[in-house]
Amino acid sequence: MAYPLRSALFALDAERAHRAAIRALALWGSLGTVFRSEMVESPVQLGGLTFPNRIGLAAGLDKDAEAIPGLFALGFGAVEVGTLTPRPQGGNPRPRLFRLPEDEAVINRMGFNNGGIDAALARIAGLGPRKGMLGINVGANKDSADRVADYALGVGKAAAHADYVTINVSSPNTPGLRDLQSRPALDELLAASHAARGRTPLFLKIAPDLDRAGLEGAIRAALDNGIDALIVSNTTIARPPLRSAHAGEAGGLSGKPLAPLARQKLAEAAEIAAGALPLISAGGIDGPDEAKRRIDAGATLVQLYSALVFKGPSLPRAVARALA
Repeated sequence: MAYPLRSALFALDAERAHRAAIRALALWGSLGTVFRSEMVESPVQLGGLTFPNRIGLAAGLDKDAEAIPGLFALGFGAVEVGTLTPRPQGGNPRPRLFRLPEDEAVINRMGFNNGGIDAALARIAGLGPRKGMLGINVGANKDSADRVADYALGVGKAAAHADYVTINVSSPNTPGLRDLQSRPALDELLAASHAARGRTPLFLKIAPDLDRAGLEGAIRAALDNGIDALIVSNTTIARPPLRSAHAGEAGGLSGKPLAPLARQKLAEAAEIAAGALPLISAGGIDGPDEAKRRIDAGATLVQLYSALVFKGPSLPRAVARALA
C-alpha cells in the first residue's frame, strides 16, 4: 500500500529515511493542534493507567524523544520513546538498519544509539500536556561495569517524567544484554528497578526467542517483583524464510515475518500468566486484523513500529478504530 512520500523515503537508505521521518514528525507536532486529527477514544485500563485507546507506538522509532506531539497526532494512545541509556552512546557501526520491502520487514542492529537519558528528559520536560500515555524505555550502556545500576538509574530518572517506564533487556544488539532475562539476574535487576520507580508503573519487555522455560521464568520474576505489565515481544534473531536482498543481515528482525512467532509467544505468556500480569503485544502487527488477533489472544494493548514504514502514517488511527 503506497502512501504520500513513501517513494521519496524509500529512495534514501533506511537510517537517513528514519531521521527524515523524525524531523518531519517533530515539525508537524510543533505546528499546533489545528493540523492534527482527533484521536480515536476508546479508553482501557492497564497498570493503574487509563490509555485513550489500545494502540501504542513501540520503542525504537523516537529514540531521543524528539517527536512526541507529532506521534500522538498520528492517533497513538501511547507513545514509547527510547531506548535511553544513562550516558550517550553512538551505537553500532553503519550500516545498521535495513528495509526488506518484499517481506514488509526490517532488520536492525542499532545498538541503543541515543543522546543519553538526561538530554531526552530535558526535551520531555519542555512539552505541554500530552494527548496520551508516555512510556520511556530504558537500557544499559554497552560498556557499563554495572548494568543493574544502569537500569535502576534510568528507571529512577525516567519515572519522574513518564506515565510508565519499560525495562528493555531483550534487544539482541548489545552483547550479553539478553542474559539479564534469566533468573536470578532478572530478579536482581527488577528488584533494583522496582525500588527506584516510586509510584510510576513499570513494564518489562522480553524477547520472542525465549523458550517455554525462559518465558515462565521471566513471568514469575515479573510477578515476584511487582512488574505492572509484560510487553511480548521485541525483535527476533530467528530467520523465517525471507525474500529481500538484506535477508542475511545480522540483527533483530521485525515486521510481518515476526507475526507468527510473536502471536505464539503471546499465547504462551497468556497461558502462563493466567490473568495475573497484563500483556501488551508487539511484533508484526501490520493492521486491524492482526491487532484484533492479539487482543483475542490475551493482550490488553498492542504496539507497532515497523509496519509504519510500509503502511504509512494512517495506520495507527485505522487500528485504533478497529479496536474501539
